[in-house]
Amino acid sequence: MRPPSHAALDGPPEPAPHRGRAGSPASGSRPERVGALDGLRGLAVAAVLLFHAGHLRGGFLGVDLFFVLSGFLITGLLLAELGKRGRLDLAAFWGRRARRLLPALTVVVLSALLLAWACARPDLLGPALSDAPWVAAQSVNWHYIGEQLGYWNASGTRLFAHLWSIGVEWQFYLAWPLIVMLAGRGPGGPRRVALVAVAGAIGSLLLMIELGAAVDTTRAYEGTDTRAFSLLLGAAAATAPVRDAVAALPRKAMDVLCALLLGGLTVSWLLTDGEKAPGLFQGGMFAHSLACAVLIALLAHRPGGLAGRALGSAVPRRLGELSYGLYLWHWPVYLLLPRPATGSWAWTSAAIGLSLLAAVVSKAAVEDPVRQRARWATGRRGWAALAVTAVTAAGLWAAIPRPEPGAGTVDVSRLGPP
Repeated sequence: MRPPSHAALDGPPEPAPHRGRAGSPASGSRPERVGALDGLRGLAVAAVLLFHAGHLRGGFLGVDLFFVLSGFLITGLLLAELGKRGRLDLAAFWGRRARRLLPALTVVVLSALLLAWACARPDLLGPALSDAPWVAAQSVNWHYIGEQLGYWNASGTRLFAHLWSIGVEWQFYLAWPLIVMLAGRGPGGPRRVALVAVAGAIGSLLLMIELGAAVDTTRAYEGTDTRAFSLLLGAAAATAPVRDAVAALPRKAMDVLCALLLGGLTVSWLLTDGEKAPGLFQGGMFAHSLACAVLIALLAHRPGGLAGRALGSAVPRRLGELSYGLYLWHWPVYLLLPRPATGSWAWTSAAIGLSLLAAVVSKAAVEDPVRQRARWATGRRGWAALAVTAVTAAGLWAAIPRPEPGAGTVDVSRLGPP
C-alpha cells in the first residue's frame, strides 16, 4: 500500500512519491492523491463547524479524526523517506510544515485582532491580544490549561481558543520525526515504529483516564500528552505491519468494514452528548480514534470501494481541500458575526458561508502560493517576505490599543466550545 499524499487538519503535507504498477517510483509523474481521505477530512470539518454552531453535540469528535489523519500521513511520509534515503532531513521536514501551517495562521490571527478592534469588541480583543504570543509559539493549548480556562464553558470569548488543536499537531510534528528517525532505522524499523506508536497510545490513554476524572476536563481534552493517542494510532496504521494486515483482507470484507466504520463514526457524532457523554474520557475517545485509524488504513488501501468513491466525490473532497483555512477562520467568524438571541440555521448558514469564502481566498492567495513555492516565497525573496511578515505582525500586535479590563460583554450561550 502506497502512502497517500494528503489529508490532515492542517491540509496536505508534502507529497509522497507516486509509484507505478510495479512499485517503483514513476519518474516525472504527479503525486498520488487519495480523494477518499480528503473527503473524510471534509466530513470532519463539517462536524466541527456544526458543533461550534450548537447543532451537533458530538461534532467535536471530528478533531480526533483530524489527529488520526495527521499521524497516519506524516508517519507514512517519514517512513517512506527513511526507507528510500536511510535518513530523515528534519530541517526540510520542519520547513515544509512551517510553510504549510504558519502563513495562513498568521493572516487569521492578524485579521481577527484587527476585526475585533474595528468592531469595538473589547471583550474579544483583550484576551486575544494576550493569547496571540502563545499562538505564535504553537503552545496555546498549554497556555489555556495553565490559565485554567474551562474549555467547555468559559472559552466563548477567546478568538483563538480553537487553535489549541493546531498547537497539539505542531508539537507532534516537532517530536515524532525524532522518534521515527531513532526507532525506524535498519531492519525491522517499521515494526519498531509501530510498537512505539502503540505503546505511546496506550500510555496516553491511561493518562487521559486519570486526568479525565476531574470536574473540569480541560486538561485531559487539550493536553498534548492526553491527546497523543489519536495521532499515534494514526501513526501505527501507516506502518508496514498494519498495512500488510489490511492488504490481506478480501476486497468485499474491506468494503463492508469501511461502510460499517463510516456509519458508526457518523452515529457517534449524532448521539454523543458533549463532554458529559458516558465513558468519553474513560476510553470512548480512544475507541473513536481507533475506529478512525482502521477506516483510514482501509480507505488508503482501497479508495475505489463504495465508501471511498462516496467520500471522494466532489463536495466532501473539495471541503476537505479547504479544511485548514475553514477551520482557522470559522471560530473568529462565529464570534464576530452578530448573532440572534435564539439559535438560527440562517445565521449558521451565513457564518459557514463567510468562513468558506475566507478559506477559498486563503487557499488561493496565501496557502497555495507558499506551499507551491511561488517566486516571492522562495530563496532570498522568501526570507525577506518572512522577515517583513514577522516584523509587521509584531508591530500590529504591539500597536493595537489594549482595552480596559472587563470592558464589553458577549452572549455565547448558544455557541459550542471551540
